[in-house]
Amino acid sequence: MHETTPPVITRFEFSTNPDLRVRARIGLLVLASDQTLERELLQLTDAVEVDLYHARLTNETVVNAKSLAKMEEELPVAAGLLPEYLGLNAIGYACTSGATIIGEDRVKAILKESHPNIPSSNPLTAAKAALKALGVERLGLLTPYTPEVTEAMQQRFGEAGIAITLVGSFYEENDILVGQIDPKSILKAAVALGKSELCDGIFISCTSLRAAGIIDEAEAELGKPVIASNHALAWHLLRLVGIDDKLAGFGRLFSI
Repeated sequence: MHETTPPVITRFEFSTNPDLRVRARIGLLVLASDQTLERELLQLTDAVEVDLYHARLTNETVVNAKSLAKMEEELPVAAGLLPEYLGLNAIGYACTSGATIIGEDRVKAILKESHPNIPSSNPLTAAKAALKALGVERLGLLTPYTPEVTEAMQQRFGEAGIAITLVGSFYEENDILVGQIDPKSILKAAVALGKSELCDGIFISCTSLRAAGIIDEAEAELGKPVIASNHALAWHLLRLVGIDDKLAGFGRLFSI
């Protein structure tokens, strides 16, 4: 066996060159159980050249008021995983039901503690802003949740002056299964609600639901605005960082 001399490691010089095409950097706090948000946010923001940075947030897979409230303790932990040196321009807490139970103001305050100079959003706050921009006052609400969470969400919209006139749900509390619900089922349910004259538009709640891809089709069939959690969150975060590009293929919201 011959002894060999280890090769000398050659040191190479390098230069740095920031990617000037990137218009903004957005941080996202994503539930550990979420199987959908990252893919949909990438689809919804890809055309406008922003970078997305994700931190996973510990959560229980069973969605109810008690388990959602527990996430208040995990929010600062996850927010702390997004370091200051990334130079983020906005942060999104990606849980509609969590923002409903914890409270939008409390979520905002927690994120501000970790990132004091960075604007933030969540799907509930984003949906309210989107519905206002679209002029929707009578809302059809579609959720995957059990009644206690759905009813809490109805109350939050009511407090914002948005009347919930119709409600539908898949009655599923397992977030793993929610992430596997067929988009065709989501479309069918959204259209069934939206056909009623009692509502001006539809909100499909939950970041786990694969709804971003059915928005255009639902609106074409209903002739009314349709928004969804990931869809509204992407729109609101882009607006918070000053990007107001009109994007085709994502419904009326991205055309205003």
